[in-house]
Amino acid sequence: MFPGIELKADGAIFTVRSKHATRIDVCLFDSNGEAETLRVPLQAQGDLHSAFIPDVKVGQRYGLRADGPFDLQRDHRFDSSKLLVDPHATELDRPYTYHPDLGIRGHETAHLMPKAIVRAPWPKVQRPAPHSPKWIYELNVKAFSQRHPGIPENIRGTIAALAHPASLAHFKKLNVDTIELMPILAWIDERHLHALGLSNAWGYNTVTFFAPDPRLAPGGFSEIAETIQTLHSHGFQIILDVALNHTGEGHTHGPTLSFRGLDNATYYAHAQAQLINDSGCGNTVALNEPSVASYALAALRHWIEATGADGFRFDLATILGRDLSGFRADSRLLRSIEHDPVLSQCILIAEPWDVGPGGYQLGKFSNAYAEWNDRFRDDVRRFWRGDSHSANGLATRLTGSSDVFGSKSPRHGVNFISAHDGFTLRDVVTYSTKNNYNNGEGNRDGKNEEVTWPGGRVRALLATLFLSQGIPMLTAGDEMGRTQNGNNNAYAQDNDVTWLHWADADQELITFTATLAKLRSEEPFLSRPIFLTGKGKPFADAEWFDLAGTTPDWHRPDNRFLGLILSEGSKRIAIVCNGSAASAQLPLNPRKQYQWQRVFCSREETHCPAHSVSLFREVLV
Repeated sequence: MFPGIELKADGAIFTVRSKHATRIDVCLFDSNGEAETLRVPLQAQGDLHSAFIPDVKVGQRYGLRADGPFDLQRDHRFDSSKLLVDPHATELDRPYTYHPDLGIRGHETAHLMPKAIVRAPWPKVQRPAPHSPKWIYELNVKAFSQRHPGIPENIRGTIAALAHPASLAHFKKLNVDTIELMPILAWIDERHLHALGLSNAWGYNTVTFFAPDPRLAPGGFSEIAETIQTLHSHGFQIILDVALNHTGEGHTHGPTLSFRGLDNATYYAHAQAQLINDSGCGNTVALNEPSVASYALAALRHWIEATGADGFRFDLATILGRDLSGFRADSRLLRSIEHDPVLSQCILIAEPWDVGPGGYQLGKFSNAYAEWNDRFRDDVRRFWRGDSHSANGLATRLTGSSDVFGSKSPRHGVNFISAHDGFTLRDVVTYSTKNNYNNGEGNRDGKNEEVTWPGGRVRALLATLFLSQGIPMLTAGDEMGRTQNGNNNAYAQDNDVTWLHWADADQELITFTATLAKLRSEEPFLSRPIFLTGKGKPFADAEWFDLAGTTPDWHRPDNRFLGLILSEGSKRIAIVCNGSAASAQLPLNPRKQYQWQRVFCSREETHCPAHSVSLFREVLV
């Protein structure tokens, strides 16, 4: 017997897990999900509460109620006035909508809550075996198409819009390989946004882990699976960004929606009867608890099998490896994911930090996981801003961050210069300070110190990203010059701030980005599976040079010209980053009967223009 619903010819068996509830009822609702028509108590057998309910069919709407102790010293918050969503529900009849009554003990909430819909098990979707991403396009589902003039209004902002020919044409133009969808699991707005008249734009406030959000996928799993199948048929891989680390029930005074009402003490991590907040969002899911880890594992497997997706990016993934002693790369959940027969065959990417003690764990995950590399972001920005001694950091990032992933592979690092969280690429070179006042928090939210500099060059940053070893990642819209007007924490801006402005898109920048992506796909030097050694015959696989064509003095604080020759056998290319204000000629002599041919430059001026990135190939004359 497992949690969830088992359909029978004459009804259904409902099973719910709770270690501390004294009673759990299934509440059946009419076809509109408004009137409660039947309430059936479940029978407890250990932690599992179960009952057969006759005449239940596919399409039946239902919710749960749980009763038990209300004892804050033991972390129990049972309240039978709260209608709860089944954690194993795979479809909801409406989105979550915040209301203050959801967090007030004794206030009835059936009229405020979405109802789960009984569904037959989703058929397993066949999918091709995924490969290591060539480059990743991070995409906010709603923001991507909400203002796209070429997409019908009735599907704008949905998963289905991604399979529309207008979307496919854009992905193909960019030579996209792998698309990463920001969270599409059902979420609720944060409690404080309700009073501000704002709503969540990112989706990192999941309530339960099995159901998609009805706003993004009004057609449920069928819509998601059909869209992914279409994307696969055009050569695109799909990664789902999931936030398993916390839920939208938030801190102690947040709403009671599911886990809190079913078994607060089990589902959430506590210390001295206080919620642990390693997520920075008010609560932390107790993923070290065996039953909770099993629940998360089953949810992940369900999403792969029901949609055909190719893998996951785990938000604040350090929490997936936490127990009471801290982070462990071999935690129950992380180990289970990498050894699961389904999930081990998926692309797995960790955001290797959280806000708890010892939360920064870049490079510490097992070989099964690639990791977001924020050191790439910061070191690349520092070089192009002109910081002292920044050439050293750039050299390490260009060659795959061996200081972080040296025991693994360059492909374990996901390189980015901007992401959904922080300044957009355009804003990095436009604003010196954040401008988050329209979030309603007095500009106190968001990262206070980002490496930015007005007057920088977006094209040099893009070229550095695509010509570096590792896996490049670009956020949708950065290829067209999007701005958030200096807001570096636009999670609460489900509006024109985050929606892509297709009518104002910088078409030349889109073409430039596409050229870079194509160049990367055609040049094997740029995506080596192993680290460079500085050794080899007839040429070393990597040689650095300065403006004089000699080995750079790495102790100089003002190095602004950095060149790298990559060799394999007799083939050689050269990458030049000229961060100085003066143009230069390539300071290299070719071999006899060869010449250095410039095949790319971020600025079409002289051989190595000021503030530019160039790529040269040594070719026979």
